[in-house]
Amino acid sequence: MSEAIQWVRSLIFNGQMYLAMLVFGILYLPAAIISADGAVAACHAYCRYVRWSAGWMIGLKSEIRGEPPTDEVMVAPKHQSFLDVLMIYGAMPRGKFIFKAILKYAPIIGQFGLRIGCIPVDRGKRGQAIKQMVADVQAGRARPGQLIIYPQGTRIAPGVKAPYKIGTGALYRELNQPVVPVATNVGVFWPKRGVMRKQGTAVFEFLPRIEPGLEVEEFMRRLEHDIETASDRLNKEAGFHG
Repeated sequence: MSEAIQWVRSLIFNGQMYLAMLVFGILYLPAAIISADGAVAACHAYCRYVRWSAGWMIGLKSEIRGEPPTDEVMVAPKHQSFLDVLMIYGAMPRGKFIFKAILKYAPIIGQFGLRIGCIPVDRGKRGQAIKQMVADVQAGRARPGQLIIYPQGTRIAPGVKAPYKIGTGALYRELNQPVVPVATNVGVFWPKRGVMRKQGTAVFEFLPRIEPGLEVEEFMRRLEHDIETASDRLNKEAGFHG
């Protein structure tokens, strides 16, 4: 298939994906208002729809490997594109993201995100936000589930090296919960920017847990090593050698 045709298919796919977000948001709004479970069901349904439509519309399959957690843990995934957000949320029963505070004002994403228990973080007040998150969890105000934090803080393209933020280590120390690292090669097929989506199989892999009790520095070294090593392996599997 020519690149031009794939670009057009990608454009159509992208458009219908955001249209579907509006449709799902409207259809599930009454259930989400009644209960947070309704919002969770909406988000899971949308995740399944996007993965399904990507498979037949643009030839992009997706695969979950490893054991998705179902208990109270922190989850620290590699972040490369919007697709990995959908893959990780759809794989777990009660995921809740730590996300940029500005996203709470985004139509549908912001409202449903807050309803499912996502925690907005102001980048300029990260330390204060971490303290508040810890306090909410310890006081029982935060909804139970799997707390998802991107250790690099933003989308990072395959092959690009970027530092891991200490906020993940601070939460690991304060919450005293296991951390599940997650690797991916999603960005090989679904770039951070642009219209083009490539054919292939995007993989999202849950890695062995890091149990609580390590010093923060040791934890951060192991987290970065586990995620980067596995992601590099998945990138090569997908044909990326950058």
